[in-house]
Amino acid sequence: MAIYRVLILSAFLALLVFSSLSPARSEESGADVVEESAVLTLDASNFSETVAKYPFILVEFYASWSKRCETFAPVYEKAAAILRKHDPPVVLAKVDGDDETNKEIASKYDVTSFPTLIILRNQGKNIQEYDGPIEAEGKIVEYLKKQAGPASVEIKSSEDVGTLIEGKKIFIVAVFPDYSRGEFKNFIAVAEKLRADYDFGHTLDAKHLPHGDLTVSGPVVRLFKPFDELFVDFQDFHVDALEDFIKTASVPKVTILDRDPRKRPFVIKFFDLPDAKAMLFLNFGNEDFDAFKSKYYEVAEHYEGKNISFLIADLNATKRAFEDGSLTPFKKAEPIPEVNNEPVKVVVADSLNDMVFESGKNVLLEFYIPWCGFCKELKPILEEVAVSFQNDDDVVIAKMDGSKNDIPHELNVLGYPTIYFSSASGKLVRYEGLRTKGDFIDFIRQNKDAIIQDATVQKDTTVESESLKDEL
Repeated sequence: MAIYRVLILSAFLALLVFSSLSPARSEESGADVVEESAVLTLDASNFSETVAKYPFILVEFYASWSKRCETFAPVYEKAAAILRKHDPPVVLAKVDGDDETNKEIASKYDVTSFPTLIILRNQGKNIQEYDGPIEAEGKIVEYLKKQAGPASVEIKSSEDVGTLIEGKKIFIVAVFPDYSRGEFKNFIAVAEKLRADYDFGHTLDAKHLPHGDLTVSGPVVRLFKPFDELFVDFQDFHVDALEDFIKTASVPKVTILDRDPRKRPFVIKFFDLPDAKAMLFLNFGNEDFDAFKSKYYEVAEHYEGKNISFLIADLNATKRAFEDGSLTPFKKAEPIPEVNNEPVKVVVADSLNDMVFESGKNVLLEFYIPWCGFCKELKPILEEVAVSFQNDDDVVIAKMDGSKNDIPHELNVLGYPTIYFSSASGKLVRYEGLRTKGDFIDFIRQNKDAIIQDATVQKDTTVESESLKDEL
C-alpha cells in the first residue's frame, strides 16, 4: 500500500513538472495560446448564412484604425462571453466594415461611422438600430437580455405587476379576452417595433392591472405614465393608430426641464417629436411660478392634438448656460463619419456647412430616408453619377439622411428624395429634372462653377446660400 501511494505521488509530481515545462517550451517555440473569442467574426463569405441561423444577433461594424472601436473591443468581448452562457445564448458578432470585401454589407445597413451596432431579428428579417449603452459590459448585458426576450411579457399575477411596472417609467399593458384574435397579433407587432423605447405587457385578466380594475373589458391598451392623468386607455388596434397613440401619450402635456435626471428621457422625447415647440423658461422658486404654470398648462390643453409640444424649464437649472452663452439650440445629428471615401459622400447636420454651402465646390446633395422606395431606386444612379465625376475635384455628389439629421427649414424638404445643387459660386437651387444618370450629368456640367440661371428651375425654389448660412 505504501509503494502504491509513492507511485501515485511520483506520477502526480511528474505531471506537475511536465505542466510547468510545457508553457516554457511553447514560449521557446514561439507558439502563443490564444483563447477563442466569444464574438463571432463575420465577413462577406459567411454573413448571410450566419445571420440566418439566429433569431437574434447583435452585429458590430468596426474599423481596425478606429480608436473608438479599439476602446470598445474589450467591453464587447466581455459582454459576449457573458451572454453566450445565457439561456438561450445571445450571439454577438463583428464585421470589418472598412474592408473592401465587406463594403456591400456595410452599405446595406447604411454604416457611415465606426463602431456601428445593429440588432438583427428573425434571421435578419427585422433590423433595429442599437441604441443601448456601450460604456460597460454589465449594462450592455442587461440591455440585450431584455431585447432578446419577448417584446411583451405576459402578466399572470399581481406579483408580476410589481416586478414589471415601476412608478417612474412608462409601461403599456394590453388586456385581451384571449390571445387568438387579430388585436393581439397587432399589439405584439407594435411591441416588437417599439421595444427599444418602451416596456410592454399583456394579460387575460384585468385584475392583474396595477391596483386592479375589474371594470376593464378587453381588448384594450392601457398606458401607465408618471405624469398627467397617470394612465390612459386606447381601443384602436390598427398598427399605425396604436403606434401613434403610444408615442403621443408617452409625452407629457407639458414637459418639465429641471435638475431631476428622471425627467431627462421625457425631455429627449420632447425634442424628438416633429411638432412645433413652445418653451417657457421660469424661475421655479418665484412666488408667481404656480400661476404661470397653471396658465401655461391651460394653453397646452387648448392646443392638444394640434402638433405643438410644450416645455417649461427652470432657469436655476439652466442659469449657468444662459450666463456663459453655452446654451445652444438642440440639433439632431449623426456623428461626422471618420471615413468618407465612398463615391457618394455622407453629409450630416454638423458637416452641412463645411461640405456643401462653404465648400467652394459644386455639390449635388440628396436628402433621403432609408425606407423610401424612390430613394432606394435613386441610390445606384447617384453612385454612377459620382463615379463619372470622380476625376473632377470640383464636383461632389453627396447624401444626407433626413431621418437622423435636422434639415434647415429654409430648404423646405417636405418629401424624399429632395435634391439640391450648390454651385461653387454660392448659389443653391432645387433640382427638378429627370432622375437619370444622363440628366444629372448634363445638369451638373451645365451649371457647375457658374451662377445658376436655368429657366426650367422655378424661382421660388432658389435659396440664397448666404441667408441660409446665417440661419445655420
